[in-house]
Order: sequence, then structure tokens, then C-alpha cells
Amino acid sequence: MKQKIIRNVLTPETLGLIDAAHRTGSMAAAARELGVVPSALTYRIRRVEDALDVLLFDRSSRQARLTEAGKELLREGNRVLIELDAIANRVKRVATGWEPQLTLSVDSIISRSTVMELCEAFFALKPPTRLKIREEALSGTLQALTSGQADLAIGVSMEAGTHQDLQSKVLGNTQFVYAVAPHHPLARAQEPITNNVMQAHRVVAVADSVQRGSGVTIGLLGGQDVFTVPGMLAKLDAQMRGLGGGFLPEYLARPHIEAGRLVEKKVTPKPRVMRVSYAWRATDGKALHWWLKQLETTRTRSALLER
Repeated sequence: MKQKIIRNVLTPETLGLIDAAHRTGSMAAAARELGVVPSALTYRIRRVEDALDVLLFDRSSRQARLTEAGKELLREGNRVLIELDAIANRVKRVATGWEPQLTLSVDSIISRSTVMELCEAFFALKPPTRLKIREEALSGTLQALTSGQADLAIGVSMEAGTHQDLQSKVLGNTQFVYAVAPHHPLARAQEPITNNVMQAHRVVAVADSVQRGSGVTIGLLGGQDVFTVPGMLAKLDAQMRGLGGGFLPEYLARPHIEAGRLVEKKVTPKPRVMRVSYAWRATDGKALHWWLKQLETTRTRSALLER
């Protein structure tokens, strides 16, 4: 009986009321936003508190501040709402064959211009599918897929074979070069530059976009000063400004090396070659099928990694 009462009061609409009160900072402001009477909003929230036998808001504060229990309810409630949306989307997909939305998790090493050209070709079909792109890095690219936040991950540098519900194929290899700005101290350093010499200078590193866990780091030396940036384009910009050195995808660095904005340096560690893949969940969705068909071509694969 108790569980039935909780289910009756803990509805998506009620979660929306709690979220509005939390966002606006007061019951009155939330009521105005939602177009309801403040007393009605307060009554609905108190019903949830009574059913759960917990306080969701700190009554000692003049503002609508969530208690720890309230924060947990909102956090888990939002997760449930996302699941409900996912169920609705799956139902629509079964009915029409086209996904309501397709989300791509694209690693920062992937050519943005090529991705945009593919988006342009996709939209030319006038599909009913909305397209969303998430910029990710390192293990975050794959995690967006495994956590259900993306349907297709492009530029996966981690092993996807351990996930039984995923399929993956090799996209190709990305060659990295070590480069610094012309005015950086290492631009005049004797080659090949050793780890000991590099360690004395700041390195520019891309942050792992993984949401949970510590993520991974690549190309860092113990005790080295690190400037962390959100993506590969920001890393390129930082290195051209002389804010640090580091490895860059050759296709990204080469035009700037040839223009004199960067100086390529030989280093004792061999230049890295990263094998890059793409991964997806098995589905009959027409939008995903279109993207997978494009990724099957050698020309598209090369353009994603070399432009």
C-alpha cells in the first residue's frame, strides 16, 4: 500500500515541480514559472515528503534549498525521466524506422570540417531525425556510448571489444608529431629532445571527458607542469601561443608547421601512432545505418583522420 502511495505522488510532473523550486530558489518563483498557485505547489511537494517520510527542502532557510535527500531524489528522478524519454524514442523508432534523435560522440582528434560535411549530406536527405554532436576526448568518447548518451562514437582510442552490446570497426591510424611555437625555448633545443629535457617544460594536455572515474592521460611525464585544455583545437591554439609543448595529430599540425607558426621537433620517444575506431550499438535505425554506410568508405575514413 505504501509503495502504491509513493508511485501515485512521485510522478514526472511532481519531479518537475521540485526541480523548478530548486532552480528558481523559491516556491513562489517556481509557482510563477509553472503558472500554478504557490499553495498548490507546496501541497504537492509536502505530499511527496509525507509519502517518503523525508524532508526534501531545508525549512530553516528562506530560500528553497534541497536537503541531501532532496538532491538524491532529484538526481535519481532525472535519471528515470531520461529513461522514460529513451523508451518513448525507442517506441517511435520501431514505428517509423527513423530515430527521433541520433547523437554522435566525436573525439577531438577527428576532423571537424569532415564531420560537418557529413552532417550537411545527412540533412540534405531531409530526415525526421534530429542530430546532436557531443565533443569528447580519450575514454570519454567511448563512455558516452556505453552510458547511453550517444548512439555512435567516432574516434574511439580505447578498446571497445569488452562491451558485448557494442560493435566497432577500425577507422585508421593517426600519426602524432611533437611541436612547439617558434618562440618556445624548446624550438632551439638540440635534437632529439629527451624526456629529461621535455620534463622541465610545460606540456599542453587534452582533458579526458569521461564523466565518472579519473580518466586517462597520454604523453605526460612524472612531475611535469601541465596545462589542461578541453580539446585538440584548444591544444593546438595553446601550443602556437607558446603556452607549452606536446604531441599533435600530424594533419592538424602540418599546415601550421609549414606556415612557420609551429616548429616540429624530433624527440627521443618515437612519435606516437594511435589506432582509432568507431563504435555503435546494434540497431535498425535508418539514421545510424546511413552514418555507418558513410564510414565504410576509405575516402571518408581518411578525411576524418587526415584533414
